[in-house]
Amino acid sequence: MTYEITPFKIAVPESAISALKSKLAQAEFPDEVDFSNDWNYGAARRDVKRLAKYWEEKYDWRSKEVELNKLPHFMTKIPMDGFGELDIHFIHERSHQANSIPLLFCHGWPGSFLEVTKILPLLTKPRDGQSFHVVAPSLPNFGFSSQVRQPGFGIAQYAECMHKIMLRLGYEKYVTQGGDWGFFITRLMGLNYPQHCLASHINFPCVRPPPQKSLWYGLQYLLKRYSSKEREGLARTFWYLAKGSGYMLQQSTKPSTLGFALIDSPVALLSWIYEKLHDWTDDYSWTEDEIITWVSIYQFSTAGPAASLRIYYEASQSREESFKGTRYIPTVPLGVSYFPKDLFAVPKAWGRCLGPVVYEATHTNGGHFASFEVPEMFVGDLQSMFGKDGGAFHVIERLSS
Repeated sequence: MTYEITPFKIAVPESAISALKSKLAQAEFPDEVDFSNDWNYGAARRDVKRLAKYWEEKYDWRSKEVELNKLPHFMTKIPMDGFGELDIHFIHERSHQANSIPLLFCHGWPGSFLEVTKILPLLTKPRDGQSFHVVAPSLPNFGFSSQVRQPGFGIAQYAECMHKIMLRLGYEKYVTQGGDWGFFITRLMGLNYPQHCLASHINFPCVRPPPQKSLWYGLQYLLKRYSSKEREGLARTFWYLAKGSGYMLQQSTKPSTLGFALIDSPVALLSWIYEKLHDWTDDYSWTEDEIITWVSIYQFSTAGPAASLRIYYEASQSREESFKGTRYIPTVPLGVSYFPKDLFAVPKAWGRCLGPVVYEATHTNGGHFASFEVPEMFVGDLQSMFGKDGGAFHVIERLSS
């Protein structure tokens, strides 16, 4: 069967916008107490209340829709064994420059295709440096892609789906970029499709060092052999694991229960996501429009915001397969960018346990959403990795072989 690729326009029904405004107008908030605005307890009441009011009274989704629709959106059906045909939404922009490299940009939670918007023109129309043909899908259960209605759609299926998107577009050979769940998905693509995935760049080095190295790395930490910057990064990682990862346990065990709140209450959805935008960035100055647009992609998503949580549950149910990417993968050259306020800000020696590292960059600012926070820096890393003096420059020759 031949599957078409068709242009796509975002067109949220007016009834959905009206329902949202009605719910926001009737929203209730917790009583104010002495610690209502203490971020150690969670999202600050005054910020959530202010943003909810802005969403209700001032935010103009229709104008944002017009702006987003200037991007090259497409839709196609991807058949998945056991799951039927999934409608997959993606942004696809080809560069007009010679020797451009097909690049899959893969988001995670609570991200979306929005994370590619600032880097898209820098990658496809650079003033100088390496250029790319960029593909940025909405993962199944996210954005404007289909909801998966059967259980068992884990990281291997996400990886297969993303691989099929690249093949559908005629990219038999390509490179990948991933952070958050995009890290796990693109790493598995490299493991499962090494003849197609020629190199990967990551900005979320979630790594499980081999047991013998784990002991050695632990001793180095205790003996204070790491630099001050590396120790700050590990402190950030330990903070996340101890005080910032509770959402992950809930979403990995009982996603449906939480889903009732997120689908019924836009304020619950706003507070749940905004907490991450606040805590996971490096003092990024979010505008109200940016925050509400980010949350609105989940509010108006095809599958609904509850569906996006299930990736945690399914990944945890097939843990061994899902987290293969945290170990050494020898077949795919790897680039790693380290940002100080990411959730896994580990020493370079740890990152080298992931594979044959051909490019490394350590930055002094930037967080979990680096492509959105520091787009020029992010793009600079990709161009350096794949440029003529970069460790993955040979990829250009392999694309035509």
